[in-house]
Amino acid sequence: MKLSNDSVTEFIKSIQNETRQKDGFFVIDLMRRITNLEPERWGPSIIGFGNYIQEYETGRKSKLPLMAFSPRKQHLVLYVLNNFEKQQQLLDKLGKHRTGKICLYINKISDVNLGVLEEIIECSFNKFKLKK
Repeated sequence: MKLSNDSVTEFIKSIQNETRQKDGFFVIDLMRRITNLEPERWGPSIIGFGNYIQEYETGRKSKLPLMAFSPRKQHLVLYVLNNFEKQQQLLDKLGKHRTGKICLYINKISDVNLGVLEEIIECSFNKFKLKK
């Protein structure tokens, strides 16, 4: 995944599903407010905020976003699950969602509790800031 100079706004505007487009702009505003960073395109479909260098055991290094999401066709994918304190308790109160290793999958923003979503993003970002 590489940082791109492509427009974040044009990418979101190109999404044909109107709900996904609105949700994408909502998540951008939420992450921008929480991180105090501007969104950037990463690869063809990820919107990230800030960056850091990840060094692997092999010695390989990669530049990655601190916070990120992708407005995919089937759902929004938020890359925010980093085992922060209270993670499971907040997920239990979030509303309709699925999870992966680091991913939070949401069909549409209206399916979740916005206050809980904001707290999840804040907790994840704060843990990341302390770690890096």
